[in-house]
Amino acid sequence: MPKILGLSGSLRKASYNAGLLRAARDLAPDGTSIDIGSIHDVPLYNADEETVSGLPPSVKTLQAQLDAADGLLLVTPEYNNGVPGVFKNVIDWMSRGPGLKMFVGKPVMLIGASPGGFGTILAQNGWLPVLRTLKTELWEGRMMVSRAGQLFDDDGNLTDDKTRDMLRGLVSGFADSL
Repeated sequence: MPKILGLSGSLRKASYNAGLLRAARDLAPDGTSIDIGSIHDVPLYNADEETVSGLPPSVKTLQAQLDAADGLLLVTPEYNNGVPGVFKNVIDWMSRGPGLKMFVGKPVMLIGASPGGFGTILAQNGWLPVLRTLKTELWEGRMMVSRAGQLFDDDGNLTDDKTRDMLRGLVSGFADSL
């Protein structure tokens, strides 16, 4: 049974990206689980704090979830045409200590939703050098959801059937590759 760790790079309560991740979890094929990790308690990276206190508990939890997963689903917002700082910070923390080896060879799928017309193409492209540095295996399927305000409800739930069908097929393909 494929097990996927899903992370949304948004802290917003009604986030389109958190909603896209929940939809991916709900649309995963039978026998596939998508466990949603939380980035909310990860502090800003500080090497001095790491030296004094080690890895924060929230980071250790995410590392354990990553280690147990067959694949990683990153659901990225796009801020100012780039990777969100809060999300990059989480990945930076997760790669510390024993975390780096957990990324090596790990299949990764990138998706994201944005209220703009180009989806999250620039943020997803911004992740590519990071994922290469971590020696992950980037899966070829990506999804960039544009005009998200028309496809999600006020609580951040994906309501558009066409987008849900596309997401179902993408998640199924990723699960089959694991």
